[in-house]
Amino acid sequence: MDRPQSVMRDHILFSDTSFPFTASTTEGVNPGFQRLHWHQALEMNYIRSGSGYYLINGMKIPFEEGDLLFIDSNDLHRAFETEGLVMDIIMFDPSLLAIDLKYDPDLMRPFREAGVHLSHVITHDEPIAPQLTQLFHRMMEESRMMEDGFISLIRADLIRFLGLANRYLHEMPQQAAQLSVRHRGIHVLRDVLHTMELNLGYGWTLNELADLAHLSPSRFSALFHQAVGTSPLNYLIQLRLTHAVHLLETTDLKIIGIAEECGFRNLSNFNRLFKQHVGLSPSELRERA
Repeated sequence: MDRPQSVMRDHILFSDTSFPFTASTTEGVNPGFQRLHWHQALEMNYIRSGSGYYLINGMKIPFEEGDLLFIDSNDLHRAFETEGLVMDIIMFDPSLLAIDLKYDPDLMRPFREAGVHLSHVITHDEPIAPQLTQLFHRMMEESRMMEDGFISLIRADLIRFLGLANRYLHEMPQQAAQLSVRHRGIHVLRDVLHTMELNLGYGWTLNELADLAHLSPSRFSALFHQAVGTSPLNYLIQLRLTHAVHLLETTDLKIIGIAEECGFRNLSNFNRLFKQHVGLSPSELRERA
């Protein structure tokens, strides 16, 4: 078993490194977003339809159709779908607006203070929401069409979007802000989560995971559940099954070998959990793939 090491961020690949901006649409919550993850890129979501919630640094952030969300660099976050979720996602590297920060140092405030002093969400019923939604859709469309001048138009709309959001975002009640685990051992959780992902085949116990965090099992479990939304061992099962899905779809390994590689010592238990969480048996998924 490997020991804890520096945590690896998710790497957001921008097709044009000179213009680090990407826009996409997702239906439901893909496995990458079901993982608790973090990245250097700044992220904005528009909820096109449906509902769900995020766990961001241990705070539960519900959302529904028409809402806009802000996720800062390095925020530990995980998305959950409640019903019929379709979400537009814009991500960009902070360096994109580095020059503009010279003239407006508060431009990134909707990200930097989200969950600390400001809300992560502008809800669909706030007066500013229609104007921000229009700007968001214009950036999405310019990114899709990539016609002459699209970079300048996206940057202009992005600056206006953030300036307006900064003006209208509501201050969070202090009690709600204190619920964040951003400054309460979040770096410890990153190390433990990364070690779990590197060693999915190892037979982890709760005591061993708590030892990695230098916390008592009860304290570790409480912190983990707040940040991830489930217990450490349940989340480990989810990670293992997500990796099993990847192996079934991309390799010719035998199912029993995949089960062992993903930390399941009993094939019948693997099949039962897989069916329960994925909705298909491993053999059915492989046939479909």
